[in-house]
Formats: sequence, C-alpha cells, structure tokens
Amino acid sequence: MPETMIDTKVTYTIEHQGRLYVIEQVPARICEETGEEFFAPDTVERIQALIRGNTPPVRVVETPVYRYA
Repeated sequence: MPETMIDTKVTYTIEHQGRLYVIEQVPARICEETGEEFFAPDTVERIQALIRGNTPPVRVVETPVYRYA
C-alpha cells in the first residue's frame, strides 16, 4: 500500500482561554486521503510554549466573529 502521508507546513489555529491564536509554518504530516493533520510531540510542546509564553507575536490581526444561530 503506497504512503499517503506528506510532510508539509500548516497554519494551526487554536482557542485558549477565550483568545484565538494563529501559528504559521507549523511542521505537520498530512494524510492525502483524509486531510487529517498529525504533529510530532515536540511540535505540540512548542505550540503550547508559544501560547503560554511571553514571546511577542510577529503580527496581530483583527478577526470578525459570527454566531451561527
């Protein structure tokens, strides 16, 4: 069975304590069939450190929020 995973970089978004965070250029493995993203444990730790740390962001963007209902 051929490999369906590719190594790439993605933009990862997460909401933490009511704030939306966007992390660009995150290394990931993506299943070409399903689009599911997989991250190495050290990558997850780095994302958590960025969110919890005092590192200033490279830029800040304004994002509109809509309620579906």
